[in-house]
Amino acid sequence: MLAPTKPAAAQGTKGDYERASKLRERTRGKVLKATVTPHWFDENNRFWYRNNLGDDKREFILVDAREGKRAPAFDHAALAEALAKATGKPQDAAKLPFEDIYFAGTAIHFRAADKTWKFEPESKTISEAELPAEAKASDSDEPRRGRGGARGRRGRRGGRGGQRGSPRGASSPDGRWTVEIKDNNIHLRDTKSGEESQLTKDGSAPDSYERGVVWSPDSKRFAAIKRKNGGDRKVYLIESSPRDQLQPKLSSYDYLKPGDEIPQDKPHLFDPAEKKEIPLDDELSNNPWSITDLRWQPDSRRFTFVYNQRGHQVLRIVVVDAQTGEAAALIDDKSDTFIDYAHKQFAHYADKTAEIIWMSERDGWNHLYLYDSRTGQVKNQITKGPWVVRGVDRVDEENREIWFRAGGTFPEQDPYFIHYCRVKFDGTALVVLTSGNGTHEVNDSPDRRFFLDTYSRVDLPSVTELRKTDDGSLVCELERADWSALLAAGWRPPERFSAKGRDGETDIFGVIYRPTNFDESKKYPVIEAIYAGPQGSFVPKRFAEFYGPQSLAELGFILVQVDGMGTSNRSKKFHDVCCKNLGDAGFPDRILWMKAAAENYPYMDLTRVGIYGGSAGGQNSLRALLAHGDFYKAAASDCGCHDNRMDKIWWNELWMSWPVGKHYDEQSNVTNAHKLQGKLLLTVGELDRNVDPASTMQVVNALIRANKDFELVVIPGGGHGSGSGPYGTRRRNDFFVRNLLDVDPRRE
Repeated sequence: MLAPTKPAAAQGTKGDYERASKLRERTRGKVLKATVTPHWFDENNRFWYRNNLGDDKREFILVDAREGKRAPAFDHAALAEALAKATGKPQDAAKLPFEDIYFAGTAIHFRAADKTWKFEPESKTISEAELPAEAKASDSDEPRRGRGGARGRRGRRGGRGGQRGSPRGASSPDGRWTVEIKDNNIHLRDTKSGEESQLTKDGSAPDSYERGVVWSPDSKRFAAIKRKNGGDRKVYLIESSPRDQLQPKLSSYDYLKPGDEIPQDKPHLFDPAEKKEIPLDDELSNNPWSITDLRWQPDSRRFTFVYNQRGHQVLRIVVVDAQTGEAAALIDDKSDTFIDYAHKQFAHYADKTAEIIWMSERDGWNHLYLYDSRTGQVKNQITKGPWVVRGVDRVDEENREIWFRAGGTFPEQDPYFIHYCRVKFDGTALVVLTSGNGTHEVNDSPDRRFFLDTYSRVDLPSVTELRKTDDGSLVCELERADWSALLAAGWRPPERFSAKGRDGETDIFGVIYRPTNFDESKKYPVIEAIYAGPQGSFVPKRFAEFYGPQSLAELGFILVQVDGMGTSNRSKKFHDVCCKNLGDAGFPDRILWMKAAAENYPYMDLTRVGIYGGSAGGQNSLRALLAHGDFYKAAASDCGCHDNRMDKIWWNELWMSWPVGKHYDEQSNVTNAHKLQGKLLLTVGELDRNVDPASTMQVVNALIRANKDFELVVIPGGGHGSGSGPYGTRRRNDFFVRNLLDVDPRRE
């Protein structure tokens, strides 16, 4: 019983490689009726769509939304027969020579054989005729995808701008004044007299008033942003093998890293009539990562801006009195860990009712709150519960409704599935508009009375339904995708699997991929495809005909993907695991998940576990061998940000915080390189502009100093992720076949 497990027969062979290389093409186009594109007409009461049925076959479907009826748009056989007589050419009812139709009354109009035709369904006759006038408009209409229209601001990744105003000059609303930036300072011109005054003298090239101005509605005040320049760190790259010359090329680009000096914005307030600056109290905004969204309240008495403090533990809306310059916190969010401004920041200013809709995780879940914009008091929490708002699509001030996406609204479903919802400003009348057990996407009718709801899972091809917008009730089912050809081709759907995490309570979700020639009697090494970036969650939820890990599975492996603690889209507590702790990468949860899966499926051989990933996943995969080498035996790491002090400033300071402390050093793959156990493949592109490629080379240096064995592939001219290109993928596949299957790659 203690004898070593031998690799399963016929794993990692030349035949396996050939099958893996053809899998994507083998699965392409094998799912039918997966997409419904509606073409609305008849005052948005009816629509038609086309189903492509494979082998150039198609059908046209007509839906009456009021009656909830779905049927063929016309008698396909009768139209084919009539068109054949009119053109003198045989026509196949399943392959009609047009893709679009237009309705005028009961008649069907279309283009075919270089002419335009009209088909009368009742008489089954056809004649040449002009297209209806609506056809041109229909041709130009694009189907509505998802929902939009929200005027709130979301924090951009690493974004540092965003305030309103002209970058060089602006006229007051009443036309009396014009502000211009000259020689880094503010100059004011009276448009009546032509008199020009220099209002500031403290501007300079490194500390300039060039961020624009924002006027109060009554033209009596304006605010301007002065920016002090930050550091000028550059990353240098050497292109060893340029195509246009023999000698290498040197290039550089601006790239701030954690701890660097950053540009700092500061608002300034001016009185144009008195030609003076009103000093501002900056106690609440004196250490900014960014100052954005500068705006005046309608009565011109105050202006506000969003202050994101460096270190990302404070995010507030600061309000400034236009007469005195006194500042106060209108909305003040604070966290002992971090505030995810880049992905969970939303503010909508409802000026007519003096309200602000604000997104916050203050109660442990990402939710919406309604504020009084005059007092800063919370009028009510709009959404609440052990689930999260994933994004706001639209704010309807007239009806006081918010349309948003949510995760976790159905406790019995995967909490990462996206559902669409609507709620009143006061938190009442919450309606979850979608319900199917899957992750959803909606497509509204032009007047928003109806919507198409398409949902799927990795193990369920898309289902499309027509629903009513007022209550989400089902009108009729439109299509269930047909995946019979895909299954007949030998494709195996990923299996959804969940197990308890490190706390023994929280469900951890992932998927399992098996090869198409899977044999339950064999033993399979397990390989994890990892990306543990805290900015999101990464296990696929939607259906696809092909997932990247399936190709590697074809070589004789079980592939898994898992979202461990520290990733996003769950509770704040779940996410906070990553705080100053990116080295954790959810490994305690991932390992428990794989052990639970192996208890269910003994063919998963956990004595041979590999892992691979790129970028943050490259950092994670190497970390697996350094911190958990007793479990993981081989890792392929591409373009990893191996030391968070070497990577881009915004991403790393958001999760690892500021100032840079000893935790950066303690979690560095470079610092811990001497702990390497197992087999390692490093790949990197020499021209990576996302993650400094020196990060990988510093790992190489540390491994050499520690006298550790490893493989290294540097891709000349390669950018970020070049290790997942054809050559890098082949080397990665060979690496796992050689080290987990003990097989000479691609040989019988």
